[in-house]
Amino acid sequence: MSEETLPAFSSLNIGDQVAGRDVEVTRDTLVRYAAASGDFNPIHYNDAFAQQVGLPGVIAHGMFTMGIGASVVEEWAGAGNVVDYQARFTRPVPVPALGAATVSVTAVVGALDHELQRARIDVTVTFEGAKVLGKAQAIVDCA
Repeated sequence: MSEETLPAFSSLNIGDQVAGRDVEVTRDTLVRYAAASGDFNPIHYNDAFAQQVGLPGVIAHGMFTMGIGASVVEEWAGAGNVVDYQARFTRPVPVPALGAATVSVTAVVGALDHELQRARIDVTVTFEGAKVLGKAQAIVDCA
């Protein structure tokens, strides 16, 4: 990988937004993710079952939602430069039978490690204005 693909550490400042994107999630998206991941839990495709267990209806896979946040950082940082990514699931993303749920992602520089030339990127993932991931953070190697 060339240095051109690395974010320039010297140009980063705490508080800078480095990436952002809105992602539409449909039931088709959930079917494709279920096939790729092997997660066929009925809460991700069956409204009646989801409601029986106390959910508002079908919800997106938590790992898919987490992956949306990671993908936004990875697109900015370049393949292989995200060395760690963690998040907590705080609320589900209901996906309507028709139409889409729009998940919004912003990635902001939260801290800089000058010795290691690494940036902590704080990732905010929201649905209808509410955070769906808590303490989502990526560590990006800029050296």
